Amino acid sequence: MAREFSYKGKKLDELKAMPLQEFIKLLPARQRRTLKRGLTPLQKKLLKKIKEKKGTDKMIRTKSRDMIILPEMVGTKLGVYDGKEFKVLVITKEMIGRYLGEFALTRKKVTHGSPGFGATRASKFVPLK
Repeated sequence: MAREFSYKGKKLDELKAMPLQEFIKLLPARQRRTLKRGLTPLQKKLLKKIKEKKGTDKMIRTKSRDMIILPEMVGTKLGVYDGKEFKVLVITKEMIGRYLGEFALTRKKVTHGSPGFGATRASKFVPLK
């Protein structure tokens, strides 16, 4: 039996129908404070693009990592900039209330190569034990 999605007791269609000021009251303190201050021009532009391209499968590229994911963004395909490239991100209902930057990490895990591959002469020595 699959559980139906709800955010703070509200279903997705209720969240989409809700005005922004009502939705803000459901968010945690940091996100609530950010949205009460108003959206930046870059965030307003992103929301406008999302509303225009709602039915299409086209990716929208953005550098607005501090944008909070709103219910009207669910189902869109975004390219979020991580400092080097745009990471493709499909917004799901579980992401509501989080920041876009949380899903496009700026640092990669360091993976060192094995010794002796293109290394200096000193590091080519591999002990037998």
